[in-house]
Amino acid sequence: MKGGARLRALPRLPRTLRWRLFLILFAGLAAAHALSFAVLFYERTTSARAAMLTSLEYDVATSIALLDRLPADEREAWLSVLARNNYHYELGAGLPGVPELSARATEIARTINAAAGSRFPVRVDSLPGEGREHLQAHVTLSDGSVVTIDILPSLMPLANWLPYVLALQLVLLILSTWFAVRLAIQPLRRLANAAETLDPARDADRLEEGGPHEVAHAARAFNAMHDRIAHYLQERVQILAAISHDLQTPITRMKLRAEMAEESPEKDKLTTDLSEIERLVREGVAYARSAHGHHEKPARIDLRSFIESLVFDYQDIGKAVRLVEAADLVVTTRPHALRRILTNLIDNALKFGGEAQIEVRSAAGEIVSIAVLDDGPGIPPDKIDAVMQPFYRLEHSRNRDSGGTGLGLAIAQQLAQAIGGTLSLANRPEGGLAATLRLG
Repeated sequence: MKGGARLRALPRLPRTLRWRLFLILFAGLAAAHALSFAVLFYERTTSARAAMLTSLEYDVATSIALLDRLPADEREAWLSVLARNNYHYELGAGLPGVPELSARATEIARTINAAAGSRFPVRVDSLPGEGREHLQAHVTLSDGSVVTIDILPSLMPLANWLPYVLALQLVLLILSTWFAVRLAIQPLRRLANAAETLDPARDADRLEEGGPHEVAHAARAFNAMHDRIAHYLQERVQILAAISHDLQTPITRMKLRAEMAEESPEKDKLTTDLSEIERLVREGVAYARSAHGHHEKPARIDLRSFIESLVFDYQDIGKAVRLVEAADLVVTTRPHALRRILTNLIDNALKFGGEAQIEVRSAAGEIVSIAVLDDGPGIPPDKIDAVMQPFYRLEHSRNRDSGGTGLGLAIAQQLAQAIGGTLSLANRPEGGLAATLRLG
């Protein structure tokens, strides 16, 4: 449990590959940049401290030697000349301090002692109670007088422009990381888009087989897969067409022989069976060919007039089909494929509801929706996706009179995809089914 809690406590990476790569690359480069800066800063600090101690040793040795040789009354005039930024000289014992020294103060005391040599006794004290470190070195000259070196240790300050340089480096690091991630993700995004819009039955643009070796190899593999799937679909259509052609002749002969036989219940059953076989073959070939609905050239049609013509055809043969709502719209689509989709949906509504109602609306974003409504029993919610599969029929529709082949909705869905639309089914609150085709 403790191990699982620790894992859950770890920060989660973003869900997108773009941000994961960006964070990983940026974190690695930023860590390397910080490490490089730390090493440079350490090297600069070490060099500055060494330079400071060397300069201090040389300057103190020269200053003490000079003050020791000067007459006592002339030493005061030279103190301002010998003063430096972080230390100066005073005549006298200075302020009382404590002998406890920090590591840096100890190093400074050692340097002053080396500068003074054995001729001049030196005592270094630390002055407590101040915000920054404060030292005083008390040097006894040859005549017994004391010179105090007042020291405020400090290294060379950082340049004012350094933070701006660091900020600029950080911006360049972010931009270079973003650009690298973009170059890496862009081919993957193109491949994903091509996979989402993959339609082997459509003459879509092929992926560009250029760029880095790995990207070109993936593009070639995807294009080859597209060609193989298109070839398999074409073979499926050809095989089903050949089977249909070969079956039509014996089925016709069997129907003729059955019609010539004497009237009997067996003759009626045989004729019904032959008609069902013929319809199954015809619907199977229609389903296979529905994937190639794109071969029809798109055309601009008046959608209201188009659907009214379809409704009148049904009404002429006594079918209860009504156009209850229709917007005046002009769309560009494949008319024969659209007519087949609506015919299948209307036939399905008549089969299970006895009548069909059609509504045409224009939704947001110039999306046109065509809904075919019925008052039938509807579809159980857990079966809505299944009925869109080929040859699937609900249990209550498996009788010969109303069951059909189970291909009507599958053909409608496949043709909807071929013309760039979507088909969805939903149970109506008041009862029945709503089959909605969206074009846009």
